[in-house]
Amino acid sequence: MTLAKPLPPVDAQSRHYWEACNEGRLVLQHCLSCGYVQHYHRVLCSHCAATDLVDLEASGAGSVKSFTVIRRAVSSAFDADVPYVVALIELAEGPVLMTNLVDSPLEDIAIGEAVELTFERRSEDINLPQFRLVGGTL
Repeated sequence: MTLAKPLPPVDAQSRHYWEACNEGRLVLQHCLSCGYVQHYHRVLCSHCAATDLVDLEASGAGSVKSFTVIRRAVSSAFDADVPYVVALIELAEGPVLMTNLVDSPLEDIAIGEAVELTFERRSEDINLPQFRLVGGTL
């Protein structure tokens, strides 16, 4: 029996983030008090604890900070994806995102490689931000 891929929870704090993803936009929080940019959405700035946070649309550019190739699925929901890449992506704006690196030849993936934003539609309500190597689409 193959399981369905899990979906991230959508709550009051994350709803606006997921709505932006559904529109094909990745939004980060920008603190108006100290200028810090953070991901994921929180009620307070994780740098200065201020509450005056606004959304900042990310450029979609970044680089591979770290990655691993998964060759054995953690559950049957991911069997069809093996091998797949889980990566830490350092966004041009500063935050680091854990996500998948898709549509890229495994042999071309390296720390420091430039990546660009793409999305995977998981459900009517969830469009997951993912990344691919710049110019490396399969």
